[in-house]
Amino acid sequence: MPAPLDHRFTRRHAGIVVPVFSLRSATDWGVGEMPDVAGLCRWLAAAGQGSLHTLPLLERGVAERSPYGGLSAFAIDPVYVGLDAVADFMSGGGRSALSPADRDAIARLRAEPAIAYDDVRSLKRRALELAFARFEQRGDAPALATFRDEEASWLEGYVLYRALREAYGETCWTAWPEPLRRRDPAALGAAGERLAHRMRFHTFVQWVAHGQWREARRAANALGVRLVGDAPFTVAVDSADVWAAQEQFDVEASIGAPPDAFNADGQDWALPAFRWEVVRAGGYRWLRERLRYAGRTLDGLRLDHVVGYFRTYLRPREGQPARFDPADESAQRALGAAALDMVAAHRGAVDVIAEDLGDVPEYVREAMTARDLPGYRVLRWEADGPIYRDPSAFPASSIATSGTHDTSSLATWWEDELDDDARRRVAAVPPFAPLRDAGRAMTPAVHEALVDGLYAAGSDVALLVAPDVYAGKERINTPATVGAHNWGYRLPWTVEELDGAAGRERAAWLRAIAIRRGRSG
Repeated sequence: MPAPLDHRFTRRHAGIVVPVFSLRSATDWGVGEMPDVAGLCRWLAAAGQGSLHTLPLLERGVAERSPYGGLSAFAIDPVYVGLDAVADFMSGGGRSALSPADRDAIARLRAEPAIAYDDVRSLKRRALELAFARFEQRGDAPALATFRDEEASWLEGYVLYRALREAYGETCWTAWPEPLRRRDPAALGAAGERLAHRMRFHTFVQWVAHGQWREARRAANALGVRLVGDAPFTVAVDSADVWAAQEQFDVEASIGAPPDAFNADGQDWALPAFRWEVVRAGGYRWLRERLRYAGRTLDGLRLDHVVGYFRTYLRPREGQPARFDPADESAQRALGAAALDMVAAHRGAVDVIAEDLGDVPEYVREAMTARDLPGYRVLRWEADGPIYRDPSAFPASSIATSGTHDTSSLATWWEDELDDDARRRVAAVPPFAPLRDAGRAMTPAVHEALVDGLYAAGSDVALLVAPDVYAGKERINTPATVGAHNWGYRLPWTVEELDGAAGRERAAWLRAIAIRRGRSG
């Protein structure tokens, strides 16, 4: 495991939000792959960036695109595995061992404008099966046994769940035979014996995936770049975690967001609700394990939907009205304080930042401040009525950002979402003074002024979302919508092209701004 670098949120620096799925390379199989992270981090280091912020890497089920609806809170999605870096695949012939149709599919999927997840998943599954067969021929490896021991707390239950899910046609555990649904020990033991081979396959896949992520982190850290991951607030009903800890989850209700200025009906995330009295009585065991896991695999962790640890917006399935749980503010304060105390206790293992956006009561941010837990300052939302706040006054313990994976890009915001008066009000903020004579067009000068003003923030960390690096108009996700337009964004360059003239020019531009604002490296 790489030695952790110095505490990255006590020093001023800049970083970029790039989902791993968004990476491109000359040899990828239609989705970003973990071996591509090293190439991106070489560019980040050249651009004076100190951290790479990713979205969750969690395994998703068939037809699921969102990285926030995982089959596990720990397992890495096999779509991110770079097969060309898997020794057991290459020693068995590599791509030449695939069928002609599969070899043709690699080129076709790489050329797709967005990610065809199910096609990529099927293709990589066949390649991983070949690699596993080769691995079985040569016998077990000491490194796999070590991995199995280190990750036993989640891995043993996960591989049984995956083998069972596979055996029952990839259906949710709620549709399995009753003894398996309720985890009868005799039924689980018999299933473990019957499915031992498939459990070894899923163990092998996770060993390979975690090994590639470990190498990516080692390469990033060697370049001075920290890897910051994302811990979803919860996982899907159809997940190893909910199946294993049914007493902690209410699968007859879902959680979401209350109505707000952006969505009059609120949002239903179709994710299970917590039984908070059970969770708290158990000392937040699942959260503790996730924090420990993050300490083994990441330099920093974004804690998604931090307000949910104080109160969740509950949508019962029986048609009862939606409500907050707990309903009482004093209970909400106590619940959240206990969770954040747990987070603060793990700060020595991994840095934590908290996503505190949306309808967030002030007492949540007070609890964060009391524990020095940094929250977000999204440039476009930092306003007092019509007056935009000066980012240079943002608190040091915060993250100033151009947007999130759920927002439009800076270029879209400036050109299409602001009117002339709003653009003038942005320009009235001192760090954005160069925009005073700017028009609607997102010119290079306007782009630089916006990035420079963001980097002038008092926040220790300043983040650009990937399209904002080049003033693109793509977006990663549109909340409250479902479809192929979400979670398929890919960078316009391969990691190899970033080493070319255009990539070096963009890196020099960004590095100059970072140096000017005291954020380089």
